[in-house]
Amino acid sequence: MEQPPSSPPPPAAATATAAPTPTPAPSSAPIILSDSPPAAAAGEPALTAAQKALRSKPARAPEDPDKKNKKLKDVEISFPIVYGTISFWLGKKASEYNSHKWTVYIRSATNEDLSVIVKRVVFQLHPSFTNPTRVVEQPPFELSESGWGEFEIAITLYFHSDVCEKRLDLFHQLKLYPEEDAGPQSTKKPVVVETYDEVVFPEPTEAFFLRVQNHPAATVPRLPPGITLSSPGPMELMPHDKKRFDTKDHSLSQWFSNFSEADELLKLAAARQQVQAHIAKLRRQLSMIEGMPQQSRVISGPGQQFGHG
Repeated sequence: MEQPPSSPPPPAAATATAAPTPTPAPSSAPIILSDSPPAAAAGEPALTAAQKALRSKPARAPEDPDKKNKKLKDVEISFPIVYGTISFWLGKKASEYNSHKWTVYIRSATNEDLSVIVKRVVFQLHPSFTNPTRVVEQPPFELSESGWGEFEIAITLYFHSDVCEKRLDLFHQLKLYPEEDAGPQSTKKPVVVETYDEVVFPEPTEAFFLRVQNHPAATVPRLPPGITLSSPGPMELMPHDKKRFDTKDHSLSQWFSNFSEADELLKLAAARQQVQAHIAKLRRQLSMIEGMPQQSRVISGPGQQFGHG
């Protein structure tokens, strides 16, 4: 679609007529943190005999403030994510430059709370929008707008400090119009385009591992032999942890694609039960037919098919 004369020319990526193949999310790089304790200050006074005696007595060692930054070797934590857009045609309310209302978002593949790892999300819209750089610092990580043109949206994820110091850049093509084989536009059926990916955090810190090991959105492996975690003290909740921010009750959740392996397994199990029940029913019918007297069985021969004599 051409932009109106008053709008600035679209970027090269926005002029493409067909949506590009979604770009897979790259795995984040390991966090480089120093495991070494801070060096002693120069000119530190020597310990007295009394201090040495106290130091030699069995006592609970003070907690190392750097222990939370200890990295777990040969361990990876992954979070399945989904990012995409849902667009609704406005029907009779549509105008030349305002034909669709749409929402761009990033969510957990299982609709759990992603704010356990994501600190904020930046959505970069087409420059013709007022304030095209939108920052969302609270879940759900999404924004809604209206317009008439399709363009590429840049989505940048920033993580909490104990998760990863590097940002993650994603790109998604906004699609407003259905494919030809999908039928005409409808105000009741939106155009949904979603991309599934997994964000992998290699060598997570001990603090990060302890914080998400029981989180439903995380895929956390068993620790390799030889790795033991310190006894977790009272965990400090982040502001976003004080309230649940999943997308299970989202107003658009009925249109979300299902990427959950558990849900797929449940569907397969239900289908298998239906097939087994149907097979059992056919076997009962067959055994009843085989148990009937010979003369009562209906056998169709030449000239007797379909009730003809």
